[in-house]
Amino acid sequence: MDFKDRFNLWLANVPESDPLHAQLLELQENEGQMREHFFQDMHFGTAGLRGVVGAGTNCMNVYTVGRATRGIAQYIIEAGPEAMDKGVIIAHDPRHFSKEFSQLAACILARAGIRVYAFPSLRPTPELACLIRVFKTVSGINITASHNPKEYNGYKVYWEDGCQVSADVADGMTEKIDSLDYFTDSDVDYSEYDSLVAEGKITLLGEKEDRLYLDMVEKLAIHEGDELDLTIPIVYTPLNGAGSIPFSQMMKERGFENFHMVEEQRYPDPDFTTVGYPNPEDPKAFKLSEELGRKIGAELLMATDPDSDRFAIELLADDGSYVPLNGNQTGYLLVNYILEGHKDAGTLPEKGAMVKSIVTSTLTTEIAEAYGVKMFEALTGFKNICGRIPYLHENGYTYLFGYEESVGYAACPEIRDKDGISAGMLVAEAAAYYKKQGKTLFQVLENLSEKYAAYAEDEPNLVLKGIEGAERISRMMESVRRNLPKAATVPATAVQENPDGSWDSVAGYKVVKVIDYKDGYEDIPASNVLRFFLDNGTWFAIRPSGTEPKIKFYFYSRQDSREKALEVNAAIRDAVLETIKAVE
Repeated sequence: MDFKDRFNLWLANVPESDPLHAQLLELQENEGQMREHFFQDMHFGTAGLRGVVGAGTNCMNVYTVGRATRGIAQYIIEAGPEAMDKGVIIAHDPRHFSKEFSQLAACILARAGIRVYAFPSLRPTPELACLIRVFKTVSGINITASHNPKEYNGYKVYWEDGCQVSADVADGMTEKIDSLDYFTDSDVDYSEYDSLVAEGKITLLGEKEDRLYLDMVEKLAIHEGDELDLTIPIVYTPLNGAGSIPFSQMMKERGFENFHMVEEQRYPDPDFTTVGYPNPEDPKAFKLSEELGRKIGAELLMATDPDSDRFAIELLADDGSYVPLNGNQTGYLLVNYILEGHKDAGTLPEKGAMVKSIVTSTLTTEIAEAYGVKMFEALTGFKNICGRIPYLHENGYTYLFGYEESVGYAACPEIRDKDGISAGMLVAEAAAYYKKQGKTLFQVLENLSEKYAAYAEDEPNLVLKGIEGAERISRMMESVRRNLPKAATVPATAVQENPDGSWDSVAGYKVVKVIDYKDGYEDIPASNVLRFFLDNGTWFAIRPSGTEPKIKFYFYSRQDSREKALEVNAAIRDAVLETIKAVE
């Protein structure tokens, strides 16, 4: 069935009373847009679903959400009565249709005889991940598109370990979903939501569960009371998302006296009017925070994304400017503070462990080793990072922290996903701890470069949307693999042809090792990632995004000075991007 056949099926089956029908009529006049909306069924993977809200098989709407939920219901039912009784927790973010999609999912599961717990209003993603383990549910669903633009929404699925579903579980769910069509036995009615709540088939969660989550976050404190200067001026923005209430409550309970929130971004706004692109990785998201920071003399600016799992900061520099930190730099500060703090407090475990992704800077490996802590690696995504925790515990390790460069941090072993609230608490605590000692976080970061090594980090990406973009990204990865240096590539079977040796050196530096994770490497599962190591202390990685129309790059140079590292990193970045962009 091609995209036109799919379109015609929808046009015939979506009622004229449904607003999606009007969108279909608009698509009928634009074949290019019709193709984008219908060229494929939205892929259900380990990240669930994510796409633009609208009509079509490749978009987020009641039919794609309903079909996915019916498939998941079948998967849980086949797992048996115990799984059905354990139930599913459902949450949502502030985006357009998030509440409606969450209520639809709740109704479908409840009508299938599966116990349902649901939040009546938006909650952070990490709270959902936390409560899956507290309630011992079989699964969790969060309707969120995380940091994506306002046009997007998503459907994130968790399993009973509190992590996003593994590949095996996702494959099982996908099999059920793919066996269903959108209209035969479809279920897109959520009008019974209130009556199902009244009947006890959907249990609403609230302040009691919020308290359980915050207690778990606040137990992560390393230093308290007189060890901290709680007068430190701090600004926070939830970027019109779910972090507003829990973050401010946490900061109040920790005793921060000079905490300020960006008022224009305090309340939910599905259009993200004040920020546009609600990604705390983007320095432009800090515009209003910087304005407030200058008014109150803030030393630290913090932000979470709309579902509060991502977290980023800006620091007041010695010259009075605000400096945005990338995810790696915030990771340096957190890893150092957690280890230094536990050592000073006498609570550093004998066999401590941390986990970072394979595309995250190796400076923290050096820091961890200096404290006698082992740094493990995992594939990107917190289902992989936090998925290491059971192995660590089984082998006698104490999990201390996990993170990746894309501003994701997981400090609590019982919350198996990135958590912007707990990361914010630890960064604020670190700032107050060092201020008591007469130092700023900016100075601490500079001292780390002097103590260990000067690193430069850069994580550019190419956005290539639609079918043509996806196909070009595939050709880019194929082109790189055809030209890998045979002697340096592991596993050796990853090398295909090497016809012109264009990747034997980069910007004049010899490639001494390439790891191709296509078929897995050591204890890392298979993934479409290439990692290059050069003879000058630089390494970089290339991977297509699993959730966005992007091909991502990660560059890390270790040199004698930050200036030299930045210079080397830029030359290598430019050479790689020039070669990649030449692939049509």
